[in-house]
Amino acid sequence: MEYSSEANKRIARLTAHLYPSNLQMKESSGLTQAMCRAKGGAPGFKVAILGAAGGIGQPLAMLMKMNPLVSVLHLYDVVNAPGVTADISHMDTRAVVRGFLGQPQLESALACMDLVIIPAGVPRKPGMTRDDLFNINAGIVWTLCEGIAKCCPNAIVNLISNPVNSTVPIAAEVFKKAGTYDPKRLLGVTMLDVVRANTFVAEVLGLDPREVDVPVVGGHAGVTILPLLSQVKPPCSFTPQETEYLTNRIQNGGTEVVEAKAGTGSATLSMAYAAVKFADACLRGLRGDAGVVECAFVASQVTELPFFASKVRLGRIGVEKVFQLGPLNEYERIGLEKAKKELAGSIQKGVSFIKK
Repeated sequence: MEYSSEANKRIARLTAHLYPSNLQMKESSGLTQAMCRAKGGAPGFKVAILGAAGGIGQPLAMLMKMNPLVSVLHLYDVVNAPGVTADISHMDTRAVVRGFLGQPQLESALACMDLVIIPAGVPRKPGMTRDDLFNINAGIVWTLCEGIAKCCPNAIVNLISNPVNSTVPIAAEVFKKAGTYDPKRLLGVTMLDVVRANTFVAEVLGLDPREVDVPVVGGHAGVTILPLLSQVKPPCSFTPQETEYLTNRIQNGGTEVVEAKAGTGSATLSMAYAAVKFADACLRGLRGDAGVVECAFVASQVTELPFFASKVRLGRIGVEKVFQLGPLNEYERIGLEKAKKELAGSIQKGVSFIKK
């Protein structure tokens, strides 16, 4: 049976998509893996995940593939990126998935992106503090941000790599050196603290967590995580014992998971969920939706510190407004001073890493 030229092209395209090993086709066919995977692309935003093969990166990539606002999803890592890409690309959702492996392909992964999410780095293990992660993850963030500055300087950057209190200042310094720094487009992801706060408070109140909104300010480590329980929605009150319990559990949520996993990892699934929830808010802001407000670790004048996590309104330029803290009770005022003292050192550590 003879097939038409157009039918042959469709068959070749389908074969190339299903069997990557057959992608070494003749140039005359005009078919490449990129073209095959791009076929069927839908309107939306281009998103890159740097560190997509890791414990956070894989569930994060899966959830972003499900997001209807994403048209193109680039998955980058130094190992295992092709396998993760092939796996996730089989999901029957609209986003086109492309994989990129290793430093030589970083620039291709970042070209023309609207949003870059960075979960890259090593996880925290039992007995490790976030500062123990610093030297490894700081170097990784430095390299990735140099790529962003070169290839997509106008992208919104969601930084997850710990310790966020130090890696966000590192990213800012890299962008400053490159002449591309825009504080409105660099956001440290502290959404997991908010997700935990909503969950733990809902347990105490006997509510659906989706009905609870707890502002969490400060930073993303230990005492720098400050839940403002006096500002919980719906309005409620807590006993001193409940306040102490909730604050401590929210601040130590990461340690709770690390210890429960007994050396096998840290918070990956909940972090991926929180990261996607925050990324979706950023994309809705980019789309022009009104009233998109979430907490994030950003350049700030809310306190005397150059960076501080607080509520921000997201829009087409990234952060459109950073909200003040509002009225604090005595417990929160004491907590704020503790948080600022710890944060100051972490921020300076990040700045010094670049300037040394």
